[in-house]
Amino acid sequence: MSDAARRRREPSPTYRLLADLPLKVAGYRLEGCALDTSSGWERLTTLIRLDGAGFTGAGEDVWTDNDDHRRFQAAGPVLDLAGTWTLDGFSRHLEAIGVFPDGPGPIASGFRRWAFEAAALDLALRQAGRSLGAALGRRPAPVRWVLSIRLAGPDQVSSVDPIRERLRMYPGLHFKLDPVADWDARLIAELRAIAPDRVDVLDFKAHYHGTSVDTAPDAGLYARCIEAWPEAIIEDPALDLTVVPVLADRWDRVSWDAPIHSVGDVAALDRLPRVLNIKPARFGSLRELCAMYDYCADHDIAMYGGGFFELGPGRGQLQYLASLFHPDGPNDVGPRGFHGTRLQSGLPGTPLPVAAEPSGFAWHDPSQPQ
Repeated sequence: MSDAARRRREPSPTYRLLADLPLKVAGYRLEGCALDTSSGWERLTTLIRLDGAGFTGAGEDVWTDNDDHRRFQAAGPVLDLAGTWTLDGFSRHLEAIGVFPDGPGPIASGFRRWAFEAAALDLALRQAGRSLGAALGRRPAPVRWVLSIRLAGPDQVSSVDPIRERLRMYPGLHFKLDPVADWDARLIAELRAIAPDRVDVLDFKAHYHGTSVDTAPDAGLYARCIEAWPEAIIEDPALDLTVVPVLADRWDRVSWDAPIHSVGDVAALDRLPRVLNIKPARFGSLRELCAMYDYCADHDIAMYGGGFFELGPGRGQLQYLASLFHPDGPNDVGPRGFHGTRLQSGLPGTPLPVAAEPSGFAWHDPSQPQ
């Protein structure tokens, strides 16, 4: 049996701690969320409320197609999920019936699958009267986080003003930035002047296709940015022949995000990374996410977390996972209050204090009301 086949068959040690949790499901409900974001687009997500035995577990579908969210919410709870399960049995049931039968492909299905699995984990833990940290035997730690922000406004012209404005209100911020084609030497010099050591991750987004954030390989842009921030993580670079020479002797700084949906994807890379961005929605199932956590631990791969403009409990769940598995990474899991078009005052800085609830897979976002 190949290593990949063995991993698919055998649950990882972390998953074994959760797989047999009892779970009773009576049904589920859907709830829509919407926000005009600081990046200039309307964000829609769908909350999944899974009910059973007098408790409710929550998850959040953060797929990026607003029309799909509208169709999902309009269709209502059409999946047959009622029953008495183990957490692993429920997961296998989701895989068998499919949660996104009319979706555009496996990536969208993975996002929705994770929302149901997160809700099931939350519900099973609440029914057991246990927290996620207790179930895993891990103590939550304060979470270091960075703010992800695009510098191009509605006119698609980049400016340092969003960074300057946020540092004026929150001088302790660090950033995860997305370089784009108009980042010339002048703009980079301005950024260096106001945030010389505040850019922790450069996300080149070279592995998105057909989206509003697609980027083309640009060796000059890569060189300017990588030299300006010599300690920053280089996320999702292009593997174009013109760019690869710029990455020479810097592969220890290279991280991956969009191409990674399983342990197999990491094992298949030409170079084993030293750091990875772990986004649960990309993995789909709790089983595969736990396998990735254990694989990274076994192979000395540092981790940090990221999200997709979660508007509900999904953001707190990412903060919770970060607190258990990679609290010191440059986690793109800042409070939801930074997402809107108007910058709020009084938001918490980094690190986020521990805010895990006594039971369930839930972490209170201190920027939001109880």
